[in-house]
Amino acid sequence: MDTLRSLRYFLVVAEELHFGRAADRLGIAQPPLSQRIRRLEADLDARLFDRGRHVELTEAGQILLAEARDLLARWERTTTLVAKAHRGETDALRAGVPPELPGRTLAAILTAFQAECPGVRLDLQELSSAEQVRLLSDRQLDAGLLQHPIDVVGLELGAAVDTPLGVVLPRDSPLAKRAELALAELAGQGLVIFPRATAPGLYDSLLRTCWEHGFRPSQVHHARNPEFVLGLVLAGQGVAFEPVARKEPGVVWRPLAEGSLSMRMSFAWPASSAHPQAARLSSIAIRVLEGDGVSHVLPEPEPGVRPWDAFYARS
Repeated sequence: MDTLRSLRYFLVVAEELHFGRAADRLGIAQPPLSQRIRRLEADLDARLFDRGRHVELTEAGQILLAEARDLLARWERTTTLVAKAHRGETDALRAGVPPELPGRTLAAILTAFQAECPGVRLDLQELSSAEQVRLLSDRQLDAGLLQHPIDVVGLELGAAVDTPLGVVLPRDSPLAKRAELALAELAGQGLVIFPRATAPGLYDSLLRTCWEHGFRPSQVHHARNPEFVLGLVLAGQGVAFEPVARKEPGVVWRPLAEGSLSMRMSFAWPASSAHPQAARLSSIAIRVLEGDGVSHVLPEPEPGVRPWDAFYARS
């Protein structure tokens, strides 16, 4: 692990910008520290420090500084996970799910995971896709159920599931008499939808599809909490798109014409040093989602094809 030690030495020098102070912090003499840094520069074939009257990081050194912290953090997490796995221990699995996930689906995922992984505590958090991506990047989440399309650089994706969306509207609406609706029939209605910042890709795709199919909302209201969405629909502020029927006497849920709108989701987790049960959670969740009778699992994308390309093409 000589390279890892060299990176640790490099970080101290980069923080101090003084070889003497860095050596004191590390508890070693200055000459061995200087030799270690020069060997690292030789290995990388790049000068990391300008050694004038004042020590300064070169451009290459600045890049290594950003990468080294992440590399060392990943290595420490990896060694911790390996040691715990060897002792038969596993950390809690921290996972995010979107607020729109139906309660019964959430309960089914929890129950199935506890049955298959009884030694792992599943810590679920209600988070938007944008929040999940940020926390996954910061290693504050181990896995997240993301709504597509979304940028997932640095993340591994599990299988994706497509769930058709229906429309929620007041029970006294003339449209409530229809067994199924086309998007064009919603013309003149307002729309209640989640804020764009929570899932920009999905937001843009849904609105674009509405426009292309003849539904240009008269006004758009943003609501994140499902109860707030319901309140706005009951107040006649607009219709909303949801995957399942509401058990609320004041509203009705009607399916949209086949293929009109759908919500695509898949679990994601860090591509490196992932929690050992992240992929297992993904497969369990997809199995639960597929079992609702309306959702279907999508085939794996071809190499080099992003999983949301087909989503955009269809929309």
